[in-house]
Amino acid sequence: MSLPAGLARELEAAVGADGVIGELDERRTYECDGLTSHRVVPELVVLPRTAEQVQATVRLCHAHRVPFVARGAGTGLSGGAVPCAGGIVISLARLNRILEVDLESARIVLEPGVTNSEVSRAVAPHGFYYAPDPSSQQVCTIGGNVAENSGGAHCLKHGFTVNHVTGLELVLPDGELVTLGGKGLDPPGPDLLGAFIGSEGTLGIVTKVTLRLVRRPEAVRVLLAGFDSTEAAGGAVSEVIAAGILPAAMEIMDRLTLEAVEAAVGAGYPDAGAILIVELDGPAAQADGDLARVEAICRGRGAGEIRIAAEEAERALFWKGRKAAFAAMGRVSPSYYVQDGVVPRTRLPAVLRRIAELGSAYGLRVGNVFHAGDGNVHPLVLYDRRDPDETARAQQLSEEILAVCIEAGGALTGEHGVGLDKRGKLPLMFSRADVEAMLRLKAAFDPEGLCNPDKIFPPDVPPDAWGVHPLERLARGA
Repeated sequence: MSLPAGLARELEAAVGADGVIGELDERRTYECDGLTSHRVVPELVVLPRTAEQVQATVRLCHAHRVPFVARGAGTGLSGGAVPCAGGIVISLARLNRILEVDLESARIVLEPGVTNSEVSRAVAPHGFYYAPDPSSQQVCTIGGNVAENSGGAHCLKHGFTVNHVTGLELVLPDGELVTLGGKGLDPPGPDLLGAFIGSEGTLGIVTKVTLRLVRRPEAVRVLLAGFDSTEAAGGAVSEVIAAGILPAAMEIMDRLTLEAVEAAVGAGYPDAGAILIVELDGPAAQADGDLARVEAICRGRGAGEIRIAAEEAERALFWKGRKAAFAAMGRVSPSYYVQDGVVPRTRLPAVLRRIAELGSAYGLRVGNVFHAGDGNVHPLVLYDRRDPDETARAQQLSEEILAVCIEAGGALTGEHGVGLDKRGKLPLMFSRADVEAMLRLKAAFDPEGLCNPDKIFPPDVPPDAWGVHPLERLARGA
């Protein structure tokens, strides 16, 4: 499908000749996000520098009925930023300015191309930081975080992106520029901020974000414990929460993931079937007391080795390996498929056992690394994409893992989104009425269906394949 005649020239007039990419080899750079199994080459790539240029670009797309996809750093893992056939990509990489730091209100205003880690660096000298911290925080952008409602290791205590965004400026699919919220909390009226955050770029394009900053805690304590198995580590997680302790983060990595991480960054982790990293923050007396209780729980659960970070450098080393886990898997496999399901914490051991059984049945290795505190599992299915049969088995195994999460009372995604990758599995979790309600919301923002089309929602679902509405499931006692 080709673009309307003259559109490229109109876009160049709107954003400048250096803001439109037309060469095929250059456009290929934008054909996928971090989930490389889905690829589409866009017809054009536009790189605006201002909100007004974004607005002009979207207006042209709307006038010519051309679909468009907004893109940040392309680190997403659900195919959410994959271009649509016959459409254009609007890259927000050049909207990368911090516009205002308001320490009195504990707010920062910035453009969507600012990276996650840049926010904390900008306010660190003043004793503040930005809490959501995806593993890709060095490169992922705030605009992408808003689209996916990103979390990270510290979401257990401090919440997801939606808990830290107080205002958005955005361009609607017809080109209208609107503002939702501001520096205050809980604006009156319907929660449009909550509807937009996590909508995966299907309702509009963010051009400005107001974030809530958090003061650095008085004390941070980090414990690393080695266990014989992920089940044993998961049991410790459940006991910590049952004891009324709320860590800032609890992360688990299994032996296969540890092997990859050690090869990549040399974090010096113990030789164990799994490790558990627990971070506690707050007043020093509370952090120290909670640390002692967590240590006792880990020992009672059979931890073979326990280390407590003595200084900031050692704490950073503990986390360096965890943050590098996804990228490090390239050391042990030519390709890997990242999944992102959620299960109740109490079901973690059973779900991990089932994942191991499925991996054996499919003849594929599965590495496990996950936010154990909130039950967000990230199984890494290892395969070689040069082998069509192995690629097909990896896809099937990943889909079965999602079904296991749903059956355990969980969800399709914790933070990576649905995108292209999981849209066909939406009926596992939602009824037809649920999805129709979501589509009505989408249509209210985007009646022409031009804004990141073909994402989230399944294309064709037989009537008998829909899931049961959650209220009906409760009524049945499930």
